[in-house]
Amino acid sequence: MTDSVLNSELSSQATKAHAYGKVDRDNLHDDLLSRLRDFIVEGHLLPGGRIPERHLCEAFHVSRTPLREALKVLAAEGLVELLPNRGSRVRQFTDKDIKDCFEVLAGLESAAGRLACARITDDEVAEIEQLHYDMYGHYMRRELPEYFRLNQAIHEKLVAASGNDALQATYRTFTARMRQLRYSANVLASDRWGQAMREHEKMVDALRRRSGEELATILFEHLLNKWRAAADSLEREDAQGS
Repeated sequence: MTDSVLNSELSSQATKAHAYGKVDRDNLHDDLLSRLRDFIVEGHLLPGGRIPERHLCEAFHVSRTPLREALKVLAAEGLVELLPNRGSRVRQFTDKDIKDCFEVLAGLESAAGRLACARITDDEVAEIEQLHYDMYGHYMRRELPEYFRLNQAIHEKLVAASGNDALQATYRTFTARMRQLRYSANVLASDRWGQAMREHEKMVDALRRRSGEELATILFEHLLNKWRAAADSLEREDAQGS
């Protein structure tokens, strides 16, 4: 890649980052981390691509110190790779990485669903139902970022309702690592988006009835379907890039 092409690409990335707005100075670390994570998850930096620190500092109006601290957290989450004396890049997953992580997530969410049905309160069910209805509105308006955030919130609340701290900690590790792939699957597989909504309808119905085994099965298949969509999306990206 020539310097002119690289500079043009970095400038384009910085322009996209500007759309995320200035970070909250009173909550600098958490706000910057959240914005940078979303920026990567939503595909503005390609897997394997270098992270343009200077341009992102300008876009988010921060110095390099908090940006690099945020990158360290994202590296611990598995979204970013730190390169000794060479900055950082977005992690690029192998096919086996993707399959392995989604199989673990499927097992974790399945177990969480079974436990949640035995322990969840009526108020918690009502909260998940409201998130589902709000998510459906974003789906109808084709507002993918907003849809995706509520989708993730539903899964996180189901896992939290399991009441199992060890399960929740393991789940956070894997879901942070796989967020970009789950997002890209919805972007590139439009048929998958509708299928995912139908699966969420079934989830909420099973949860409402406290049907633990049914919800566990739905969640397991839901995650494996997401893996297949993510794998397909990567194949399409590879085909377009070749």
